[in-house]
Amino acid sequence: MTDAPKVIERIQKRSDFLAAARASSYAKGAVVMQARDRADDSPVIRVGFTATRKIGGAVVRNRAKRRLRAAAQAILPQLGKPGFDYVLIARNGAPTRAWPRLLDDVKTALISLAAESDSPSRASQRAPSSSA
Repeated sequence: MTDAPKVIERIQKRSDFLAAARASSYAKGAVVMQARDRADDSPVIRVGFTATRKIGGAVVRNRAKRRLRAAAQAILPQLGKPGFDYVLIARNGAPTRAWPRLLDDVKTALISLAAESDSPSRASQRAPSSSA
């Protein structure tokens, strides 16, 4: 891997959130993470955050998203893949989960999604067929 710092941007368009929702996801503890390969050569990692009303009122949702932003800021520079969009969805435990456990949830989800995107079966599904 290169030593160049990875550029991390925020996802803000609804269409990008919807595209990530159609991609692979992994639920772990207090977070659900969706990862979508943008299939471009951009060195940028994009990340978005969401919390539904199921987890609580506005104050609780904002706290959950703040915690997910901090966790992503700590984990994504090391484990995120350039050219990917990640969406972190807060679950019921996100606002109150112990910080080390929340970090572990995000890290585990990121590693699992990276392994899934690197598997040969996924690569063969994305590659165009030349036997047509």
